[in-house]
Amino acid sequence: MPASPRCRPLFRAALRAVRHPADTCQRTVCPHIRRFRGNTHSRQIMHIPPEESLIEYPSDFPIKVMGKHHPEFAQTLTEVVLKFDPGFDAATVEMRPSKGGNYMGLTFTVRATSREQLDSLYQALHGHPMVSIVL
Repeated sequence: MPASPRCRPLFRAALRAVRHPADTCQRTVCPHIRRFRGNTHSRQIMHIPPEESLIEYPSDFPIKVMGKHHPEFAQTLTEVVLKFDPGFDAATVEMRPSKGGNYMGLTFTVRATSREQLDSLYQALHGHPMVSIVL
């Protein structure tokens, strides 16, 4: 069920709560979007036992990163990726600006050698101040 016009501001607030849980954990949200309430601590990484992982190592693994458009966005995040995958080729970064040009989406296809490497890279990207979302 789509949110009504009255609920849209609350919907946006709930999405912000998912991204920034510290200041919004106790906020009440619209009943149409109650499902977001349970996921306010999305910055934590779920632990999946190695035997249940569907990823075989080593493998090429795409990581999508989104953030506000900035002239140094791609270069800065490429440097972060290179710390975890020294063989990464910066020429392979895929860049997609948003329709309005306010945001930039980047796809880094890294050579994943272990779950620990992917988790560390994800945490480094997620904690970077220029990054809004990492998928």
